This record gives sequence, structure tokens and C-alpha cells, in this order.
Amino acid sequence: MIASATLPMDDDGPAHRFAVTPAVEAVVLGVAIAIAVTSYFIITGSDAPQRLIPPPLVALLLVANLVPGIALLMLLGRRVAMRRAARSPVGGGGRLHVRLVALFSIVAAVPMLLVTIFASLLFQYGVQFWYSDQARGMLENATGLAQSSYARQLNRWQEATVTMASDMSAYLRERSLQSPDFSGWFLQQVYFRSLSEAALFKLSPQQGIQTLAIVNPYEIDFTRRVTPSAIAELRSGKSAVVAVTGDRIQTITMLPGSDELFLYAGRVEDTKSLSEQTTRANDVLKSYRSLLARARSLQLQFNAALLLISLLIVGIAVWIALAVADRLVRPVGELVDAARRVAAGDLTARVPDPRSRDEVGTLANAFNQMTGQLEAQNTELVTANGQLESRRALIEAVMAGVSAGVVATGRERTITIANDSATTLLGTDTGGLVGRRLVDVAPELDAMLDGGDREAIVEVGQGSEVRTLAVRIARPATGPILTFDDITQQLLDQRRAAWSDVARRIAHEIKNPLTPIQLAAERLQRRYGGKIEAQDGTFSRLTDTIIRQVGDLRRMVDEFSSFARMPKPVFREESLVDAARQALFLHEVAHPAISFQLVQDDPGLTLVCDRRQIGQALTNIVKNAVEAIETRGEPGGSVTMTLTSDANTVGIAVADTGIGLPAERDRIVEPYVTTRARGTGLGLAIVKKIIEEHCGTIGFSDRPGGGTLVTMTFDAKALAALDQGASASELAGEGRLDTMTRNRT
Repeated sequence: MIASATLPMDDDGPAHRFAVTPAVEAVVLGVAIAIAVTSYFIITGSDAPQRLIPPPLVALLLVANLVPGIALLMLLGRRVAMRRAARSPVGGGGRLHVRLVALFSIVAAVPMLLVTIFASLLFQYGVQFWYSDQARGMLENATGLAQSSYARQLNRWQEATVTMASDMSAYLRERSLQSPDFSGWFLQQVYFRSLSEAALFKLSPQQGIQTLAIVNPYEIDFTRRVTPSAIAELRSGKSAVVAVTGDRIQTITMLPGSDELFLYAGRVEDTKSLSEQTTRANDVLKSYRSLLARARSLQLQFNAALLLISLLIVGIAVWIALAVADRLVRPVGELVDAARRVAAGDLTARVPDPRSRDEVGTLANAFNQMTGQLEAQNTELVTANGQLESRRALIEAVMAGVSAGVVATGRERTITIANDSATTLLGTDTGGLVGRRLVDVAPELDAMLDGGDREAIVEVGQGSEVRTLAVRIARPATGPILTFDDITQQLLDQRRAAWSDVARRIAHEIKNPLTPIQLAAERLQRRYGGKIEAQDGTFSRLTDTIIRQVGDLRRMVDEFSSFARMPKPVFREESLVDAARQALFLHEVAHPAISFQLVQDDPGLTLVCDRRQIGQALTNIVKNAVEAIETRGEPGGSVTMTLTSDANTVGIAVADTGIGLPAERDRIVEPYVTTRARGTGLGLAIVKKIIEEHCGTIGFSDRPGGGTLVTMTFDAKALAALDQGASASELAGEGRLDTMTRNRT
């Protein structure tokens, strides 16, 4: 007996929806049986069993039987779904199973019903034409036309032969067969009537067939075509006898007014094609008539197949829905259990790895990731303070080793981060900078933030403690960051280099004429000194004055020459990597939009050099690269410094993506030559002098893809010979002096 089943209750009371009960299922089953019986009587009660049933009626019967059949399948699937749901630990009264069965059934049934109706109607309307009187008449007419065409073709040559026989009979009444022009006239008759061959013969019981005239280009034996039956038909009164042999249409007729003279005529034609067409037409008509007898049977078979296939599709959909519901409920149950464990505080709860990567599997993975992240975040929260302190210590350690000052500000320009170099350069007390307002520490730097400049030269301090700082400003969302370096000595070096060049030029211009002036005065004194009276000392005083003033000028030129010389480099073995890194750091912090990169083959690469001068040269080159990128006016850009070495040389290459080299690139290392409005033209001149004093060469070229490539090459072997070693104070500062003293002892 069918158990009672109703829709589940809602939380607020009974669901105000239609409840499926066993009575409803019984009604659906009864309706399905009643419709099936009614359809049977409608189909078998027709007076013309060989005619098609109207297509709309058949489609209506098909849908009427299909709808209750689909309903029965859905109800059956619902029962199975509820029984499976009752065994599931998830609960819910089997709603998911029932909904999936209903959903899959509707999704399969609605388009399937539409397709079934259209397929039935299209098939029946399409077939109805071929079973109509028009189609039958068309096929019968086509067959008749084929037969008529074949008969007309035979009749044509029969008439041509009979007409020729009448003309010959008229000719023989006026003339005899022995007439000299009979042969030509006979040939013309054959030609004009488009015959392939012809023969006039006489038939007698004693002598048989006697040929009187013949046109036979194909050399056939026409006597074999003259049969006693054909002669008998002609003598019985038939006008002509037509026969088809192979590809020939052959006609035999009797000359009018004679019982013994006969005419044979033949025509070569494609009789095989004509015969086959007639045969095919007859076969088609016969098959069509046989099909008419099975018209209704085919119609019912097709619609019955549609009905069975449609029900099979719905049945498969219900089975798939049950399988999918089982597959969904199983991982959902696992998720429910794991969720309850997490709600109880067990963050280690996980669901088994899903066997499929569908939405439910994705949900399971997401749940596992969520619980894993919750567990990890809980652990991270415990160690967060320690990590923050470690990071702060690391940042302070890194910033402490940087020679450039770094100051980060927050709200109201309060200093949040400052390294030791910034404290030293700004000359503050031991209280430090963090927590103080920038305007109280360095008003000059605070005033820079009011403008839009990204970099400037600022003097800070008072009296003898004035320092010149090269300041660069980055403006992130958290607050401005200032990086600055003490360029007081650099400016002094630049001014000294400028004055050195001026002094060298003055010395060169003045020193050249001094020697001939002195020589001329001395020669005048030697040659004319004895000829002038002793009482007259004017000549002697004047020449002495010239010689003395020339000496004074020479001493002044020597002083200019001494001033023009740059400080002599102090060569020691230095870390070239550290010098390059420090040259990049100041610009890297001040220009976050530009990418700075240091490429090195040997992390411990060293070079015998004056570190201050090499650092000054690298800083000038990187500064020029940054300014070239900013002049281009496009965001981004990169500066790449590459350090290379081999057995005898050390190379430094600086590549940028700026505007490139000017047209007069050969003069850019000359003093006072610059392409910028605010440039002094001494930077590259100083760089060139430093490189040359370090046994090196410098070159400028275009970077592939745009920009500039500066290459510096040093003779490492020659520099090694200039190594002066470290001073005692430097060794003591590095903690090595005591060790050397103990070794000597």
C-alpha cells in the first residue's frame, strides 16, 4: 500500500502549498489510464483505416498521454527521493532530493514537450503531402509522361516509315524499279526522314526475301529482323510492325497496293535510357501505392516512438536528479558536521578532500581554507607583536647603516621614523627626532613641504654649523618622506674644481708671455746698460722693475697652478659594491617611481681607489640619469648599475631610460658645458678627472631601446700598485690595531 506523504511543515506553521498524497497519485494514475483507453478508441474507430489521422489530433493525443506519464515518473522519483532522504543524517525532510527531482524533471519535460509537439507536427505535415491526392497524381502523371514519351518516340519512326512507303508506292506507279534515278531518290528518302538504314524487299513463297533497294551503312542483316509473325500482322491489315532491338528502333510496313513489296526502316536511338526511365517510373508508382497502404501504421509508429523516447528522457532525468541529490547531500552532511565542530571552538575541523571539482567541491575547499585561515590567523595574532618588533628592529638596523638621512612624517608633519644619520645631519640633541614636529627640528625642511618641489638644496643650521643638504621628497599616502645627504663638501669640491679650472686657464694665459718679457728685459739690460751714463739710473731702474714684476707674476702663476690641482687621491682597497649601493640608495628612496637595480658578478668586488672620489663620481652619474628620466616627462623609468670584473680590469656601467644624449655629446665632459638650465657644467668634468686619476676611462653611448649608457673601465692591476694601505687610526677604528700590535710583540 502506498504510504502517505505530504510536503514538510514550515517553522511558522503548515505550508500553504499543494500537498501530494496517495489519493493524488491514484488520481494521476487513473487519468493516465483513461487517456490511454480513449486514445485507443479514437485511433481504431476511423472509417478509413488507410488514410492519415489529422496531425493536430495526433499531436493532441500524444501530449495528452505524455503529460500524465511524466507526472507519474516525477511522483515515482519523489517517493524514492524521500526514502533516501530519510536515511540521510543531514535532515531537512528530503526537500533537497524532492526539489532536485522536480527541477530536473521540469527542465527535461518542458523543452522535450515542445520538441515532441513540433517534431510530430512537422513530420505529419511533411508526410501528409506525400500521401495526398496531389502527390499521388503527380507520381501517376510522371509515370504516364514517361510511358507516353517512349510511345511517341516509337510512333514517330513508325509514321516516318509508313509515309515513306506511301511515297514509294506513288513513285512506282509512275516509274519502275529499273529507272536510273530510283537509287538516288531512295537515298534521299532515307536521308530526309533521318533514318539510319532502310531496305525495299520482295517476299514470295518460292524465292523468299529479295532485296530490291537498300541503304545499310552499319551493314546489318535486316532479314533476321523480318519474322513470319510480323509479315502475318501486316497482311492481316496492320499498318506497321515496330520492334526495339538493342539501340535500334526497327519498323516493317507493306507498300500500299502491293502484297509482295515491303519496306524495312531502322533508326539508331538511346532506347535503353527511355526504357529504364519508364521502368523506374512504374517501380516508383508501385512503391508509392504500397506505402499508401501503410500510411496510418507509419504515422502511429512514429508518434508512439516519440512518446516512448520522451518518457525515457524524463525517466533518465529523474534518475540523474536522484544521483545528483545523493552526491550533493553527502558532502553537505560532512560540511554540517564540520561547521558544528567549528561553532564549538574546534578550529582544526576539516571536511574530507572532495573527489570532484564542482561547486560543492569548491564549497568544501573554501570551508577547509576558511578554517585553515582562521586557525592560522589565530596563531598569527599571538605572534603579531613579536613580528612587529622584529621588523621595526630590522628597519632601524638598515637605516642606521645608511649615510643619508631619512625622515618619515605623519599627521601634522610629526616625525615617525628617523635614522641616526638624520639626527647627526640635523644637529639635534640626544632626545632624538621621533615624536617631534618637523617645523621645530628643521624649519627649512618643513617649508619645502609647503611647495610642490620634489628636490632642492637647503641650508640648515646657524653660524659655523651650517650644512648644505640635497633633499628629495616622496609623497606617499601615509605622509611625506624626506631623504637628504650632506653635500657641503661636494659643493666645496665643485667650487674648488671651478676655481681650479679658472686658475689653470689664467696660469696658462699669463705664463706664456712672461718668459719672453723677462728675456727681453734682461737682454736690454745687458746690451744697453753699459752705453748709458752712470749718473742716469732710469734705464737700470726700469729694467730691474720689469724683471722684478715678471718674477712676481711668475710666482702668482705658480700659486694658481698649485690651486688648480685637485686633492691627491688616497688609494686604498675599498668595497666597490658598498660604494655603488650607497650611490643608488639616496636616489632610490627619493624617487620611488623609478626602479634602481644593482647587478654584480661578485658580491665581494673590491677596487684600490679613493672611496670618496669614486662615490662622488658614481653619485653624479646616477643623479644625471635620474634627471634625464624626469626630463622625459613619462611615469616610471629605470636606472641599472652593473659591476663586472676580470683578471686585469673592473667595469662599471650605468644605464638609464631617460631622454638620451644631446647632439654635442663629445663636449659634455668639458667644464661649463651643460644641457640643463640650472646645471653648472662641472659635474661630468669632475667625474672625468676622477676617473682618469684612477687609471680609468669613461665613455657615453646610446642605450638599446632608448636612454643613455655610461661605461667606466679601471685598470685594476695598475691601481693595485698604487695601494697606500690603511692608516693607523683607520685600523684602530676597525678594531684591528691591537691585533697588529700583539703580532709585532
